[in-house]
Amino acid sequence: MKARVWWMAGATALVAALVACSEKTDGKAAAKKAQPPAPVLATNAVERPMPVQVRAIGNVEAFSTVSVRSQVDGPLLAAHFREGQEVKKGDLLFTIDPRPFAESLRQAEANLARDKAQLENARLEDQRYEELGKKGVASPQDADKARAAFAALRATVQADEAAVSNMKLLLGYTDIRSPIDGRTGDARKDPGNVVKAKDDELVVINQVQPINVTFSVPEHHLPDIKRFLAAGPLAVEAVVANHEELRARGQLTFVNNTVDVATGTIQLKATFPNTDRILWPGQFVNVRLDLTTQPRAIVVPSQAVQAGQQGEFVFVIKADHTIEMRPVELAHSRNGVAVIERGLRVGETVVTDGHLRLVPGAKVEVKTRIGPSEAKAP
Repeated sequence: MKARVWWMAGATALVAALVACSEKTDGKAAAKKAQPPAPVLATNAVERPMPVQVRAIGNVEAFSTVSVRSQVDGPLLAAHFREGQEVKKGDLLFTIDPRPFAESLRQAEANLARDKAQLENARLEDQRYEELGKKGVASPQDADKARAAFAALRATVQADEAAVSNMKLLLGYTDIRSPIDGRTGDARKDPGNVVKAKDDELVVINQVQPINVTFSVPEHHLPDIKRFLAAGPLAVEAVVANHEELRARGQLTFVNNTVDVATGTIQLKATFPNTDRILWPGQFVNVRLDLTTQPRAIVVPSQAVQAGQQGEFVFVIKADHTIEMRPVELAHSRNGVAVIERGLRVGETVVTDGHLRLVPGAKVEVKTRIGPSEAKAP
């Protein structure tokens, strides 16, 4: 009898426990069911043409640089330009004292005139002895001497003519002119100084129209660069650091013939018209080399792509407003735009903000939808 009572008490307790557990489980389910949808921002994946670019840091270099030096020694009389002035090829820059060279030229011209007169006399003597020799009046030895004197003076006149030409050349060197179009730097010598030929630098001229930008990219880009370059010129854009509005467009003009083994990079060079003087020698600029255009790229805002232990993923909003955690393969992301290589289809809706409260299967409510036009291409 006592055992029966204990059995009935145990059964009653078990039933009570099961009822309590059931009520607790039902309460959790009800609470979960009653949880409101998580508010999120979202947008649709869109398809658009996207450039395939290689980016680097570049250094602006003058298209050509000339160090102007004198070809003759002498006092520097005058400078005919302002420091930093734009000059054209042939513009007068400096004047060396021309007087010593002018005097030397006059002396050479006088020597030439004297020797020309002697040459004419020697020519007449040669003709006279030739005629006398034919008549048997003059000896052959006299005729030979006259012929030799004429030949010697003819050579002397040729040397005098060369001396005159040389002195004219040296006199011309006293006017130092710009060899290129460009912009002058600071003058290294002031008027009054004695200039030593070829040793003293007078001014440096940089040609800035056009202008070059040199940059290096990782060697794994080299096959693509060569392939696309063989199909036609490749456009390059240079952007002045911290000034996105200052942009210049040019073309790739040089690919180095060797990879730098120390850095694993290949040196490239682009040439820009630089008509608006945006680029300046010595500047560092952000370089964008356009290889090709991906005509049908799937893009979403960069903030839609999240990083997880298994790689990148996005939260896709399904038709029933529940969340699917979708792994994706990211091609590249620039300027707030992510290009999706695999894992997403055009038109699918992805969450752009509100990720922290999301788990797969959770209900969401889209508060604001970002239009595709708000995701700008790089």
